[in-house]
Amino acid sequence: MYQNGQGVPQSDKKAVTWLRKSAEQGNADAQFNFGVMYDNGRGILQSYEEAVKWYRKSAEQGHARAQASLGYMYANGKGVPQSDEEAVKWFRKSAEQGNADAQFILGLMYGNGLGVPQSDEEAVKWYSESAEQGNSKAQLILGFMYEEGKGVSKSPEEAVKWYTKAAEQGNENAQSRLKNISKKEGGIVN
Repeated sequence: MYQNGQGVPQSDKKAVTWLRKSAEQGNADAQFNFGVMYDNGRGILQSYEEAVKWYRKSAEQGHARAQASLGYMYANGKGVPQSDEEAVKWFRKSAEQGNADAQFILGLMYGNGLGVPQSDEEAVKWYSESAEQGNSKAQLILGFMYEEGKGVSKSPEEAVKWYTKAAEQGNENAQSRLKNISKKEGGIVN
């Protein structure tokens, strides 16, 4: 309540007090949000190590957003030694629960061979999962994969479909790709 000012004046310090109590009692949502407060230095001195501690407690209870946050911490070496392998482990747990951001990042990791063997096919799988949920960045990259035939059969029609979905959300790169593919494919885009 205090964290977002719902029904009470917004106060990061009061939010930290109540989140700590609930987090220490094992509440996964509170543990995640307490980790966010440490991660961003809101109402408490910023500490990536403490953020990782609380994200981990929540993630181990199956909290998808905490799992993704822990993946980010490992990917960027914040509060823990940088490890693409550990990042993949946590992104995968989150992605398998349907977290669109984690699915997108997992696609990037497969596409670039970070922490896993490089695989365009596996990248496409995760981009598709994320794109189906409306992630415009995943839609853009999925369009590119279809345009270039990376991990999938080349398909200008599928490329246009995904670029259009991303462009409709204001993704400028997708709008640019649509113009380019229209010229390249001789007016396939209406």
